[in-house]
Amino acid sequence: MLSPDSFASLAFSPQPIRPQATPPQALVPQAVAPQRMTDDLNRLLEVLPAEVQQALATPQARDQLLEVVLDLGRVPEARYPARVMALGENPVTRADLEAVIDQLGSFGGDNRAGIERTLHRISAIRNRLGAVVGLTCRVGRAVFGTVAMVRDLLDSNQSLLLMGRPGVGKTTALREIARVLADDLGKRVVVIDTSNEIAGDGDIPHPAIGRARRMQVARPELQHQVMIEAVENHMPEVIVIDEIGTELEALAARTIAERGVMLVATAHGNELANLIKNPTLADLVGGIQSVTLGDEEARRRRTQKTVLERAADPTFPLAVEMHTRHRWLVHRDVARTVDWLLRGQTARPEIREVGPDGLLTRQAATSPTPSSPTLASPQPRDRPEHPPVSHGRVRPPSLLPLEDDAGDGADHEVDDEAGPESCAGPGLVASPGQSLRVYGSGISRSQLEQVARFRQLPVELAGSVELADVVLAVRQQLGRDPHVRRQAQELGIPILVIKSAALPQVQRGLERLLANRQGSSLGEPEAAGESQAHGGQATGLDDALAALEECRLAVEQVVLPQGHPVELLPRTGRVRQMQAELASRYRLRTAVFGRGPAQYLRVFPA
Repeated sequence: MLSPDSFASLAFSPQPIRPQATPPQALVPQAVAPQRMTDDLNRLLEVLPAEVQQALATPQARDQLLEVVLDLGRVPEARYPARVMALGENPVTRADLEAVIDQLGSFGGDNRAGIERTLHRISAIRNRLGAVVGLTCRVGRAVFGTVAMVRDLLDSNQSLLLMGRPGVGKTTALREIARVLADDLGKRVVVIDTSNEIAGDGDIPHPAIGRARRMQVARPELQHQVMIEAVENHMPEVIVIDEIGTELEALAARTIAERGVMLVATAHGNELANLIKNPTLADLVGGIQSVTLGDEEARRRRTQKTVLERAADPTFPLAVEMHTRHRWLVHRDVARTVDWLLRGQTARPEIREVGPDGLLTRQAATSPTPSSPTLASPQPRDRPEHPPVSHGRVRPPSLLPLEDDAGDGADHEVDDEAGPESCAGPGLVASPGQSLRVYGSGISRSQLEQVARFRQLPVELAGSVELADVVLAVRQQLGRDPHVRRQAQELGIPILVIKSAALPQVQRGLERLLANRQGSSLGEPEAAGESQAHGGQATGLDDALAALEECRLAVEQVVLPQGHPVELLPRTGRVRQMQAELASRYRLRTAVFGRGPAQYLRVFPA
């Protein structure tokens, strides 16, 4: 049996307590260079029927033109961001379609063709016999200056994923990013151009990609092989890919990222949550897996036993949601965002927007807030909000971090046996009557509840790290689960490290936390004098905790694994009742034997 005189060591994260949920803060706007656009629109109009060319002759008709649709037997249409305009009155004939096709390059396996040395894309619709019955002529534009919204992300050398609905400008941004990486940053860039949409049709790449090299793909289903070939044969520093859409391409992207090559790619999906729900592309953001928790862990998290967790590190640590051409949402830590979404919380991206005045405004990320549990298991209770602080470092009024004498930002441990000087500091300041929210790592919920109930401590158990004021962790468990330490450090949550999960250790840890919260320390002379004044009460408490520890060890080491009954040492009636309650939590039967002061408890297997 562990001695109740063994003490814990104290380790607090030196970072300040994390801020509560606050409105997003707008950063200082910065001016961006005006965008320049080249579209070679005349080259596209030259291949269209004469009636269509005449309808699109005016500058008003060409402004913001997205695509021209030619369907057999229907009037041609011109499509714009928010409207559609009919071009003429005569329907399209087969001769019109054939005349257009004769002026184009050959169609590939994806039914796409182009005009040599331009960025325009012409896609075909075929009937069951393979004959072309419709054409979608999409205007390709090289827009210089769009990269200003994410220019700082390119300096990080981390892989970047662009997401957005079709037509929002993903390929245009990808083309400009390839040029900046190759020309401005001097990197070796290889563009995997499956449909010749990034660098245009023909063997000579369009100048819009700068000095970046382009590898064409014979058939769309071979894109993943060309991606691997680029890494093995051409020694790139950056690989640019448009439209990752298959599982093989997602696996190839992970292989490339593991080799230390930076990836810049696009994927269809309005937001990060869409990729998590997409089983084909989920690996791009780490993938998800179903995990079955133990009974104790499920009770501690207050969730069902089967939960969803991220399976691996994301292939793309950075992600951008392109909602419009001038409003992008940036996720600087995709792994953390995916974890939040799987816990039922909303993401907190940085919002970047270019206004009509040409100024780029950035709104800092907000704190995560609970959302509808569409991806996660039942979510933990919300934390009560604290009054806002208008200036200085924002922290809950119930807690202030202990001073870190080292000042180097690393966790430090203070030996409890070293005396009161080892835990000097202002302590944890609390508002009266407020419970301390504790998250236990390596400590069962029943143990924390038992100690808090017996000692009548103002402690509230938290279901996760982000809902806690402090973390109480067993040293060995904290070493096996670095995620808890990292998350606590990021959020600025103090960590109290104890040597074991024994009840005396847990009790002393909770008392130490509460004492520091009240601005005092258990090791101070005043506390020591009070302990001596009530020595009998302290001795009785130690006996009770020792009895509970005896009962727990007997149950977990003999009764449950071996199936044999165990007789405990003689105790008082109050202590025997506590032991019986502890055994009942394991669903075990107990009975009292003996007479007078020699009465003891016997624990029977189930």
